[in-house]
Amino acid sequence: MSKLPVLLCCLLVCGPAGRAAVNADSAIVQDFEKRVANYVQLRKSIEATMAPLKTTRSQETISRYQHELARGVVNARKDARPGDIFTPAIAAEIRRLIGMSMRPAGKGIAESLQHAEPVQLHLHVNESYPANVPLQSMPPSLLLNLPRLPRGIEYRVTGRDLILLDTKASVTIDLIENVFS
Repeated sequence: MSKLPVLLCCLLVCGPAGRAAVNADSAIVQDFEKRVANYVQLRKSIEATMAPLKTTRSQETISRYQHELARGVVNARKDARPGDIFTPAIAAEIRRLIGMSMRPAGKGIAESLQHAEPVQLHLHVNESYPANVPLQSMPPSLLLNLPRLPRGIEYRVTGRDLILLDTKASVTIDLIENVFS
């Protein structure tokens, strides 16, 4: 008996199931990316109503613009709740991806997070990131495994949580609690 029919049979039986799992993960990431893009569009529409920030060295002017933008974002998202962008499905996927990236080099990533001035905050959706608290850097090996974000939106670690931060408005868009133990 030829091996070809057996191989074709395995591809027909196993192929779609394997693709279904990949497609489900892809759909979850695409939904997340769409939610982030919708947020960015909202922020851009708020910025369009504001006087443009001209190039300046004045920290006061920059800060005033950022506060006005943050106020606009918070007002537009007054009903925002955890899970609006980090849905349960993408939160589970991100936990899985972080877990996978922590396994082989987990000790190095954990040490990197500890050496990067750990930020012990517990922020909430729509809460501004405190101006006097440094942003903890994210290990590149961890970022490589997470869904890509558009410019101006960043993942940040605060305590044991992973937050989605709008760096232009300095506002917490969403968070996943207790990602890091």
